[in-house]
Amino acid sequence: MELYKTVKKEAEAQQTIERSRFIAHVKPVSTREEADAFIAEIKGRYKDAIHNVPAMVIGDKSQVQWASDDGEPQGTSGAPMVQMLVKEGITNVVIVVTRYFGGIKLGTGGLVRAYTGSAKLGLEAAQVCGVHEICSMDVSIEYKFLAKFQSMSSDNIGNGDDLRFVIGNIQYSDKVILNIMAAPEKEESIVSLIGNVTSGTGEILQRRILLEKI
Repeated sequence: MELYKTVKKEAEAQQTIERSRFIAHVKPVSTREEADAFIAEIKGRYKDAIHNVPAMVIGDKSQVQWASDDGEPQGTSGAPMVQMLVKEGITNVVIVVTRYFGGIKLGTGGLVRAYTGSAKLGLEAAQVCGVHEICSMDVSIEYKFLAKFQSMSSDNIGNGDDLRFVIGNIQYSDKVILNIMAAPEKEESIVSLIGNVTSGTGEILQRRILLEKI
């Protein structure tokens, strides 16, 4: 089940509108402190720019929402970016859009479109993704069962009635230790499958619930 949307990685994108250059920097964050540090870093990097407009949304329920217009007319830059993130359901992200003024005023509507458009380009570069709960199990099996599990595994974790699982890391010692990942609601079914395939010899060493970007 998808808990919320965020971005996979830090990225940047830029565009030129009426001779003004807009540079969007996007980063996934989990705390206000991380976001503030990133904003300070970008402002330091582009301290010669006329504006460095920040916006952030943080929390699985978008509890933290903050922006600044950084000298642009009130409500034309930072706030629209936050509104766009909330509308798209994207959180745990900070955006800074830097503007080098090109001498042509864009007007209120033009500024809103320029900043939100630049932010969207940055989000595309950072790759919007869903955050899902994943059940991860480390399972010890005998070597003779490895090929069977590999043939049953999938490239993605299924939903609904699918009994799909993904094999992560494989460790080889006196036995094989597989990292098996599946949707949390399939945990008990996967445990039964392990028992059936290994005739009860498979040992589950560890179970945990992780948050994964998919």
